[in-house]
Amino acid sequence: MPRTPIICGNWKMHKSPNEAVAFVNELAPRVAGYDSVERVLAPTFLALAAVAVAAHGAPLQVAAQDGHWAPQGAYTSQVSAEMLRPYVNYVIIGHSECRAFLNETDVNVNRKAKAILAAGLRPIIAVGESLEQNQAGETVDFVQSQVKAALAGVSARDMANVVIAYEPIWAIGTGLSASGSMADAIIKSAVRDTIAALYDDAVASSIRIQYGGSVKPGNMEEFMSQPNIDGALVGGASLQVDDFTALIEIAARVKG
Repeated sequence: MPRTPIICGNWKMHKSPNEAVAFVNELAPRVAGYDSVERVLAPTFLALAAVAVAAHGAPLQVAAQDGHWAPQGAYTSQVSAEMLRPYVNYVIIGHSECRAFLNETDVNVNRKAKAILAAGLRPIIAVGESLEQNQAGETVDFVQSQVKAALAGVSARDMANVVIAYEPIWAIGTGLSASGSMADAIIKSAVRDTIAALYDDAVASSIRIQYGGSVKPGNMEEFMSQPNIDGALVGGASLQVDDFTALIEIAARVKG
């Protein structure tokens, strides 16, 4: 069964609520014809409710950029999966920026994944290696360890709602990117084969795996042409309507 491509724009710390709503209103009619692709936007928490309202009835889904594992409690600054449920379809967890700057751990990524699934939402679990690890030939082992830790205790049935995003840290916001064939080989050996070992070939062949890291219209076709890449987790190129529309068009043309 073909895997539906998923393109998610991670806006990071960009766009006020007003700017976000204006973006959605401009984008929605331009991507209305690409129903073979899931089109997802991940605004800041401040803009999340406004984007959810603007996207209602539009061909767009909404993601949060993080979510806590506890349903409520003394966790200043945090937002739970239960609180996110009325607004989003997806929750990004384990992004390398959170791992690097906010001390996100493999254990907490796993806690979040299970809480998000329990809330009826879909986690987008980001994994990826540093430049030093890549140059030392440690990529596959390191990414495998992240995948195994993130999925500990997640059932095969729940895997139908999991998306993995392979994002090499050295390619995020740097202008550098892996080649399509390099990314595909790592995704196959470090992610898809690991899932096959943890579950079975059916689960591994059905899970969607995105590539992320300086994805833009100029290299999108190269990534979408790879057999193991099912979409993209996009940073900078998701901030402009023209660029994000182009990414969706390319994904629909190549994968649709």
